[in-house]
Amino acid sequence: MKTPISAYEKTQGMIYFARMLDKIRKHAAGELRNDFTENLGRGFDMRCANLLRVPYNTIRERTLEGGSDEEILQWCFENGRELNEGDVHVWNEFLRKTGWQDGTTERLTERKVESGLANCDEIQTMAEYFEYDEGRKSYE
Repeated sequence: MKTPISAYEKTQGMIYFARMLDKIRKHAAGELRNDFTENLGRGFDMRCANLLRVPYNTIRERTLEGGSDEEILQWCFENGRELNEGDVHVWNEFLRKTGWQDGTTERLTERKVESGLANCDEIQTMAEYFEYDEGRKSYE
């Protein structure tokens, strides 16, 4: 079973979108690590879909029809709303900082404990947590 790609991967400058599509594709292929399946379409997936004004299930269906991440994002712009440079900047900064002294901090702390990363002070945000939990960064 596999983890999704990094939340920091960009599609037309936008972080996370490629990760959401990667999770959709891996889940459909039966390759997504089991602990990711219960949150498909929730959390950042839901927030990303809401930002684009396209329902998550519609993005899922379009993704499974095929196409590159760029093509699917363009489709979202055409069928929801197009993001300008400022929108992308605000989204990226929101996603990069979620978990740092906000309403998600408690959940981040819980997830660090569950993953054996409670003492990893480098993890201050959910995006950084993903990097460690999914093995792209290591804590010793």
